[in-house]
Amino acid sequence: MNEPAVRVDTTSQVPPYEQIRAQLAALILTGRLTEGDRLPTVRQLAADLGLAPGTVARAYRELEAAELIRTRRGAGTRVAALPSEPQHPDAARLATLARDFTSAARALGAGTDAILTAVREALRERS
Repeated sequence: MNEPAVRVDTTSQVPPYEQIRAQLAALILTGRLTEGDRLPTVRQLAADLGLAPGTVARAYRELEAAELIRTRRGAGTRVAALPSEPQHPDAARLATLARDFTSAARALGAGTDAILTAVREALRERS
């Protein structure tokens, strides 16, 4: 991640850590960030976004809990391998992914129609 692909809207009611978490999750789940890609350090991303390091650290902790990233001392924070496609998608996980995407899309300023159009186009591309 050479330049911050993450944006934070300080006027949004969505907390900054959630905006970061949702946007990074979306980048990982859509394949824009792939296994092994290195993320900026907590301090670097916080400085880039003008936020407190604890805000970015919370987002990273939640991404780690979701097994989307892994942090190793000396190796930094990297995108984890995505699990193989489950036979029967977990409804709770699917709902979380939908919330992640819509949060990231709304942080970019997208409205409901634009979000639905993007989902439909993505589904057509995968068919």
